[in-house]
Amino acid sequence: MTEIGNTRSAAQEAQGASRSRLRRLMRYIPLIAPLLLWAVPCWVLLYTGQRWPLPVTLIGTAFFVLGLIGMPLAMARGHGRRQQDRAAIVGDTLLGGSWVLFTWSVLLGVPLRLVLTVVGVGDGQGRARIVTWTVLCVAAVLLAWGYAEARRVPRVRRLDVPLPRLGAGLDGTRVVLITDTHYGPLDRARWSARVCETVNSLEADLVCHTGDIADGTAERRRAQAAPLGTVRATRALVYVTGNHEYYSEAQGWVDLMDELGWEPLRNRHLLLERGGDTLVVAGVDDVTAESSGLAGHRAHLAGALQGTDPDLPVLLLAHQPKFVDRAAAHGIDLQLSGHTHGGQIWPFHHLVRLDQPTVAGLSHHGARTLLYTSRGTGFWGPPFRVFAPSEITLLVLRSPERSTSP
Repeated sequence: MTEIGNTRSAAQEAQGASRSRLRRLMRYIPLIAPLLLWAVPCWVLLYTGQRWPLPVTLIGTAFFVLGLIGMPLAMARGHGRRQQDRAAIVGDTLLGGSWVLFTWSVLLGVPLRLVLTVVGVGDGQGRARIVTWTVLCVAAVLLAWGYAEARRVPRVRRLDVPLPRLGAGLDGTRVVLITDTHYGPLDRARWSARVCETVNSLEADLVCHTGDIADGTAERRRAQAAPLGTVRATRALVYVTGNHEYYSEAQGWVDLMDELGWEPLRNRHLLLERGGDTLVVAGVDDVTAESSGLAGHRAHLAGALQGTDPDLPVLLLAHQPKFVDRAAAHGIDLQLSGHTHGGQIWPFHHLVRLDQPTVAGLSHHGARTLLYTSRGTGFWGPPFRVFAPSEITLLVLRSPERSTSP
């Protein structure tokens, strides 16, 4: 027994040491990431045998150096205490541009150079210049397309979701999900109004917003959020907080959404009844709420379900997909989440997977729990969406016993 205890203790110590090293490494990421994002493309595009004329090399290098210095400064001024929207727009745009340029310098530039060498295209200088122009053209096209994708009204994604415990009277219930609108430095009041018009055209029974309404306080982003007051549903409009609310006076957003006609489900529930059957619609605060220091804010699933009949099906709103572990343990039927943006700019979704169980779509967890993760309705930070389109989601709930009602 002593040997087993010692072995477990040693394993726990090793695991603790590993986590400690990882935490120390994470501290340096804000310093390392900008250097890599700008230095790698600079080296691949300018210094791998291109032998550009000296003015071209100097101007190109100056561009990358200015980006390396300017991006962190602009983001600090834009997202720090000063909250300067113009600086945020510059910093966010540089971040998105550098990510795309870095990605394709590595994933396209290096393999293309090898292929050109193998097939014997040109000399070393010619191949290097082909790589440079190809990477620049691909990056430019993706950024232009990604900007258009980010700024357009999202397409509607329709999905039938079978819930074994759903009563026949609730078959065909239409649930519209919007999330991660992220009203921010770029004024998107007109975009917001058009999103709400699209939502209303879907004639939903229940409309859900699973958080991250905006970047900034409710007072500051009120004009962009105001169109949410025009959204209509036959049964209810419900909302839960996301992590970004807790960066910007979350209670102000809860109060504003209540004012606009949305019911904040802060660790509570309501009942949706139709055709003699009942669906529990519950919501929890974001998992970051407790660490925010705001009194009464925390993710409390037991509180949200208190007083409900355990035999009734439950639809749960929780901002982050990783809450599904707790949802599955409580036998939740369907959890709706956002937060991931589907990665927003490919291939960032691989990094998202390190923190979340899913990035987008419908997935199964535990004995009966379904999780739907939206790619988000808006965008955060960089005004680009590359291979991760935004969405307004229409979920049609299906019962095993179909009724004749629409």
